[in-house]
Amino acid sequence: MYHQPVLKNRRTLLERAEKFISDTYFTDCNLRGRLYGDTCPVESISYSMSQKRIPFLEAVKLNYEPYEVGDTFGPTWWTCWFKVSLRIPDSWRGKQVHLRWESDGEAMVWMGQQPVQGLTKEGEKICYILSECLKDSEPHSMTLYIELACNGLFGAGQGSMIAAPDPDRKYSVQKAELVVFNQEVRELLTDFEMLVDIVKLLGEGNQRGYQALFTANEMVNVCEPTNPSSFPAARSLALRFFSQRNGDSQHTVHAMGHCHIDSAWLWPYEETIRKCARSWVTVIRLMEKNSHMVFTCSQAQQLEWVRGWYPGLFSQIQDHAKKGQFIPVGGTWVEMDGNLPSGESMVRQFLEGQCFFKKEFGNYCREFWLPDTFGYSAQLPQIMQGSGITRFLTQKLSWNLVNTFPHNTFFWEGLDGSQVLTHFPPGNSYEMKGKVEDLVNTVKNNKDKGRANHSAALFGFGDGGGGPTQLMLDRLDRVQDTDGLPRVQMSSPDRLFSLLEAESSLLCTWTGELFLELHNGTYTTQAQIKLGNRQCEALLHDVEVASSLALCQDNTFQYPSTQLHNLWRLLLLNQFHDVIPGSCIEMVVEDALQYYQEIRSVGTRLLQVAGEALVAKGQTEVRGQRSEDKGPVVLNTLPWERTEVVPLTDGTTDQPTPPPHRHTHTHKSLLFCLCSREVIYDGWQGNQFVLFDDVPLYWDAWDTMDYHLQTRLKPVREVVRPIQVLSLGGLRGSVTFTLQISEKSTITQEIILDAMCPYIKFKTQVEWFESHKFLKVEFPVRVRSPEATYEIQFGHLQRPTHRNTSWDWARFEVWGHKWADLSEHGFGVSLLNDCKYGYSIHRNVMTLSLLRATKAPDANADMGSHQFTYAIMPHKGTFQEAGVIQCAYNLNYPLRLIDHAPGSNTAVWSAFSVSTAAVILETIKQVHTPPSKEFA
Repeated sequence: MYHQPVLKNRRTLLERAEKFISDTYFTDCNLRGRLYGDTCPVESISYSMSQKRIPFLEAVKLNYEPYEVGDTFGPTWWTCWFKVSLRIPDSWRGKQVHLRWESDGEAMVWMGQQPVQGLTKEGEKICYILSECLKDSEPHSMTLYIELACNGLFGAGQGSMIAAPDPDRKYSVQKAELVVFNQEVRELLTDFEMLVDIVKLLGEGNQRGYQALFTANEMVNVCEPTNPSSFPAARSLALRFFSQRNGDSQHTVHAMGHCHIDSAWLWPYEETIRKCARSWVTVIRLMEKNSHMVFTCSQAQQLEWVRGWYPGLFSQIQDHAKKGQFIPVGGTWVEMDGNLPSGESMVRQFLEGQCFFKKEFGNYCREFWLPDTFGYSAQLPQIMQGSGITRFLTQKLSWNLVNTFPHNTFFWEGLDGSQVLTHFPPGNSYEMKGKVEDLVNTVKNNKDKGRANHSAALFGFGDGGGGPTQLMLDRLDRVQDTDGLPRVQMSSPDRLFSLLEAESSLLCTWTGELFLELHNGTYTTQAQIKLGNRQCEALLHDVEVASSLALCQDNTFQYPSTQLHNLWRLLLLNQFHDVIPGSCIEMVVEDALQYYQEIRSVGTRLLQVAGEALVAKGQTEVRGQRSEDKGPVVLNTLPWERTEVVPLTDGTTDQPTPPPHRHTHTHKSLLFCLCSREVIYDGWQGNQFVLFDDVPLYWDAWDTMDYHLQTRLKPVREVVRPIQVLSLGGLRGSVTFTLQISEKSTITQEIILDAMCPYIKFKTQVEWFESHKFLKVEFPVRVRSPEATYEIQFGHLQRPTHRNTSWDWARFEVWGHKWADLSEHGFGVSLLNDCKYGYSIHRNVMTLSLLRATKAPDANADMGSHQFTYAIMPHKGTFQEAGVIQCAYNLNYPLRLIDHAPGSNTAVWSAFSVSTAAVILETIKQVHTPPSKEFA
């Protein structure tokens, strides 16, 4: 009797199974070649180009011309609208019919004036289902509109994903046809794919891997691609394998559909609106077919965009949210940068986000969702807690370049001791594809084995949008409880965190910031964005202070709630984690700067109105000369008296003027007169500009590598314009000079010493036209301390000034806000600034990062003129005792001049007093309603 031979060669059996489902080899006779059956062309295609993104009702009125598959159109950032007429053959009755559309760019299908499906080849979405099973009662003829954006899933980079966009790229449609889709073949292909991946990923020494190998081989033996009647036997073999269960101790993976969409990055804000619609309408279609599907969605701004542009889609989203399928998460307006926004801005992110989610979906978010940002401030746990959030999910620390973060599930503790339960999906991705590799890595990489037995797996195309596919769902369904792999269940963030909370007794605690050891060039890139952010934060602060005081004095004053609400939302949008860091294309930079200008324009007008209302009541603080009828009125929005402006006559030291041969640096006697002690280290010079080569490994706008420190070029000392005295004696002493950085770039600086001011200001203008260079300024000071202190949101933290360990070394470039301080017992030096965020304090050298010159994704990043001010402040005692915090506020929050009517009362008046200098009254605003208990 004949017995089928049982072969054991792993390589041949594995490659046999791979070739059976290959989309490259033997497609004439393998299973993959049977995925699509009969085909027929569409009846006609016509097209029309639009330079702008227009609504559907405008698009249908365009003039359409005939289009042939393969013809090109464009250029980049334009929109091509297609009108597609089709007729399904009657002979396809009872079959699943798809429109197969393969094109460059990102497309969306419209039917009945509503978006119904996203189509993006890069996102593995090339089919729109016309009928699951064609019936005579269904329409066989129809006309569809397809909106195609002339950009890819990741923009239109020229030669590289992150390169500057190619403005002249052309696009085309490669396929536009009707096809019969063989669902049984699709199911078998998924079985084979999962089995083959199990063989590969479990390895040669794993018994379960060999069981998968022999199962796949037997399936090839019984499956005849041209004979559908053989398919059930092959499927039953797969089912028997996948049905073998795990033990009770197996790790559980909580699968959640996900679609991280950058609010702007390699594409402008406007394109993000369409990315959201394309992605989420596809998710809705999947939910209609898969009732168990769960999808998580963050960023209130994006939902607000869809609500405005696609109200029908938004209504569907709300319906599925009520069913528990479409789950809003995050609690913030956008997924903001975790380092650079001020404390008040971060609070506003949560305030705007939580209020939106409550209003539109009926609930506040319990989880903060920030998978892709470039570090996490130590103040975030306290801000989260104050916003009703006790859970946090992110992933980005898996990108650490030097050290591996030691936890995946832990408690994160902030500055004040606030703790939030934090989870990093161990698969180290927020865009998994439901593959065996994702599940194996989730268990393998889990650094809290024995402490946490549950993990998240976020699946779906991300960054550029796209989201989950039916194939991803099918993959996960195959292995819900399969021996050799972790258990998999479609889940929600609440279920995951509830289970983690129930088993949290053994979890570890991490105290302080979560510092990303990568992307630290983003503290400096796109300096104009950083300047706009700092100035607009200060301006909105001042508008709210002035408006609040005006309302207190006159209840008829119209508090500008709506205008402030809109301005804050613009500012929060620009704090998205690829905008304020500067890791975006030039079009986004232009949009961001335009938004800052709008904030400045409207905010300045609102400040003037509020100031005039205060002056009219005689309730403002006055500085400077005042005439009987009319004069400048000065509004001080900070909660302390600023230093009075008086002549410099302390009777001991005349105001020094640096001698000509030392004009490029801070003369020691200037600093000495401020603190009666030498500040600059012997043999060194302060205010020394230095230039470094700045070529990262890949992420140009994002990264500055540690090796750039080895490229310290010759200090900038070439004089273009010698020192000139602008002001000598009296209230202000100042000098100015110009230095040559290179043939194209110069620095012009005014060094200012104001009477009774505890710091020296360096008002700086740079004409900057460099390539891959990094400009910094150094102050080698006579202070030694193992730690330096940096301002963060509503507080400060210490970082090492030495490089003892790899963790210390990885902090060669760090972020801070308005000031950094290096102090020893009884004495210290602070470095203040009005728009910079990058610092380096190594040993006794305090360095402020000024400008970078990156070329991707914006080829013109930072080219042009820059104005900024920094200051050096030597002090006695601690930085708290010396008032460094208050001085940094003074530098960043100017006194506001208010025009007023003749004859108005301008008596000095103060609205608040603070009992101790340790307290900063940071924000004053109108409160409309009492805070919810859920926000307590």
